[in-house]
Parts: sequence; C-alpha cells; structure tokens
Amino acid sequence: MSEPLVFHGYWRSGTSYRTRIALNIKRVGYEQRPVDLRAGAQRSGEFRALNPQGLVPALETPDGVLTQSSAILEWLEERYREPPLLPREPAQRAIVRAMAMAVACDIHPLNNLRVLKYLKSSLGQGQEAIAAWAARWITDGFSALEAMISQHGGRFAYGDSLTFADCHLVPQYYSAQRFEVDCSPWPRLVSAATNAMAEEAVKQAHPDLQPDADLA
Repeated sequence: MSEPLVFHGYWRSGTSYRTRIALNIKRVGYEQRPVDLRAGAQRSGEFRALNPQGLVPALETPDGVLTQSSAILEWLEERYREPPLLPREPAQRAIVRAMAMAVACDIHPLNNLRVLKYLKSSLGQGQEAIAAWAARWITDGFSALEAMISQHGGRFAYGDSLTFADCHLVPQYYSAQRFEVDCSPWPRLVSAATNAMAEEAVKQAHPDLQPDADLA
C-alpha cells in the first residue's frame, strides 16, 4: 500500500489507543489528525462526514474510511499479515477475540468520555460517584479477564505473542490507573499488561506521547 493512512483520534481515548498499538505493532505508517473530544470536534460537520457516528477513531485508507476500532484491527490483520495479532487456529482466535471483546463490549462503553460526561452534566453526579461507576465495571471485567489470562496467558494476555487481547487490555489498564482502581486482585492481568507496555511498539502508542497530549 503506497498511500499513507490518516488516523483521526484523541490522545486519551481508549479506542484510539488500542488502534495506535495495532498500527505500531504492524509497523504501518500513519499521519495523525487529532480530534479534540472535549471541545466537541467529533460533532463537527467535517468529522461527521468521515464518521457519521461522531466517534473516534476514524482511519482513512485507500479502501475508504474505516471506523470502530475493533473493526479497524480486523482490517489491519487481514491487510498486513505480519506480525500476526491473532493465533492460527480458529478456536484460539475465538478466545483472543473474546478477551478483546470483554474490554470493547463490556467495560469500555460504560466508562468512556461521553458516558462520564452524561453522568456529570445530565445526572448531576460528582467526581467520586463517577469514579465509583467506572471502577464498578472495570472490576467486573477485570475479574473475568484475570480468569481468562490465568488459563490462556503467558508473557502476554494470550500466550507469548502480542494479540488483539493486549491491544484492548493495555488502554483499559491505563484507564483503571487513571480512576485509581486497585488492580492487586488481578496479578496475571497486571503482569500481562505490564509486559505488553514494555514493548516498544506499545510504548510509542501511549497517550502521553501523542501530538495532542495535554499533560496539564
């Protein structure tokens, strides 16, 4: 593929983070065009022309604009075969996808920015209540993931190679730390996330290293 990919995301977005990880692991070059969620840039006409949902990320490719991070990861896996982010065997691939979906479907949607903003602005919840809400769903999801990683994990969430599971786990672990969730009950999960974050491709995807990072 000769044309560079254009990645529209937000530095602290978990879905953007997981997509950056996959792009980096695959060693695919891309241009970043930040979308400031706090300023409402995702609702602009220009961005909605790319993604009618008004959500990040959106990835401009020669095949068209792709949305939904998990779908983008599947496209990357099919378009760029090496290094693989899914095992070879169908049953193993299903397990890795299930681990990824435990984050993408059951944890992240309940504590992403638009939900937390709704709790604050529409329901009048304070920061303590919002943090408790996020911790509630992280705890349920991480408890399930701990069992899955204990059964299938090695150095990383599944075996000894980075997979979709790690692409999803690392950003959610970062979010758990932001919300000051005590992760000590999940030692296998913490070990897998820590090992993944030590990999250079994953390091470079960290929110603090992105061009739109606001560290204030």
